[in-house]
Amino acid sequence: MSSIAAQTYLTPQEYITVERKSTLKSEYLSGEIVAMSGASNEHNLITVNTVTGLYNQLTEKGCRVFASDMRVGIGAGDSYFYPDVTVVCEKPRFEDNEFDTLLNPIVVIEVLSQSTETYDKGEKFRRYQQLASLQEYILISQDQVRVEHRLRQDKNWVSSELTSLEDILQFISVEAELSLQQIYRFVEI
Repeated sequence: MSSIAAQTYLTPQEYITVERKSTLKSEYLSGEIVAMSGASNEHNLITVNTVTGLYNQLTEKGCRVFASDMRVGIGAGDSYFYPDVTVVCEKPRFEDNEFDTLLNPIVVIEVLSQSTETYDKGEKFRRYQQLASLQEYILISQDQVRVEHRLRQDKNWVSSELTSLEDILQFISVEAELSLQQIYRFVEI
């Protein structure tokens, strides 16, 4: 999803209060509000293909797969993001009784656009690493067949890249897999 930085500072609680009343989504980065713009056809197809493929494999294992409307909170209100796909396999932990801010995802997936790629690979990933529960961070390009897989191994993150429709993306932490052919189904690249 594309994002546009707005020069508005809010406390974490002010952000949550405003966000819950808003019809538009925005992310929160240490007081800065980042407005979210609409997603492209390719972005939507990739997200739906990924959610569907994971949902079909993980529900019997007790995992929950969320699409882009589930907010993820990081660092006691330091950051709030709307990943394109989120997986939680333990009992979901939420910030409060509204149950709209997840605190313990095991897998986070972002679909990249030209406007968000640097941010998603850099600052956003640095923030996500604060989540002790997070084991895998997946970045899926919508402009070319390219999936970057980042896997936590102890205190380090190991990266690998898949670039062929014949490749299989292995989700180690949740014992699932998706072919890139499935992820990119109906996407014209």
